[in-house]
Amino acid sequence: MTAGISKKSPFSSAQEAAISARRYIDVPQCKSESYRLAFQDPDFLLKDALRPVRLQLELLKPELILQEQHIASTVVVFGSARIPDPQTAEANLVSAQAAYREKEDDPQLARKVARARRALDNSRYYEEARKLGDLISSNTGKDKLVVITGGGPGIMEAANRGAHDAGVPSIGMNIVLPHEQAPNPYITPDLNFQFHYFAIRKMHFLMRAKSLVAFPGGFGTLDELFETLTLIQTRKVHPIPVLLFGKSFWQRVINFEALVEEGTISERDLELFSYVESAQEAWELIAAAVK
Repeated sequence: MTAGISKKSPFSSAQEAAISARRYIDVPQCKSESYRLAFQDPDFLLKDALRPVRLQLELLKPELILQEQHIASTVVVFGSARIPDPQTAEANLVSAQAAYREKEDDPQLARKVARARRALDNSRYYEEARKLGDLISSNTGKDKLVVITGGGPGIMEAANRGAHDAGVPSIGMNIVLPHEQAPNPYITPDLNFQFHYFAIRKMHFLMRAKSLVAFPGGFGTLDELFETLTLIQTRKVHPIPVLLFGKSFWQRVINFEALVEEGTISERDLELFSYVESAQEAWELIAAAVK
């Protein structure tokens, strides 16, 4: 067979071409940017006109990797990146209280203590998310479930940590943000992805999802929650259990009944989600749905 031609195809591979392209002659014509292979030219790939190609690449890369890893079923766990583990929350409260005792007339320090106390209360959600990650990852049913999170700290870290505790791989899907965001250390390295496009990241969250569990969170959690509820409501995806963790939080933050009263959703739409209070309760609902 002719040298440089792949045995699997009558054409040379892109990888072979990429290697050959680097063997250019040291002349101005070969140093020109126009001479680069298109797929080896980052300046070209980053042009506005190439956005459709970049969208496709962000869809394909994780998809092919997850297929290679034989991952077919996931449970999406979302929640605030700002909810710490109990040990960190307790240490932060002690530090805030110490600062306040030195300057009790400072209202800013008083607010800091109040926020630290609230964070300690909310740290129970971290522990429940960690337990849930363990329960999901320890299941031995025919439909093996894999934890998938947004890859950041807080609740996402807790769920990945639970899977790590169980010795089972889990997925993290990070997004490039203006401020630095490092992946949490409990994601399986080979299943750690980074996205530029929110839309493609959202698709990956739901493409294999057998359930979505939303812990208390902010805009990102609300965004994913309402995206999922809308897709189920409009039958763009098959119904999956949508579990809202912490009824008191969710009823304070969102008045779903008011939406029914105003006629903007139907009463039946309230059946698209359920409230849960413990990892065990959430797991039982998930397990029942995938039997």
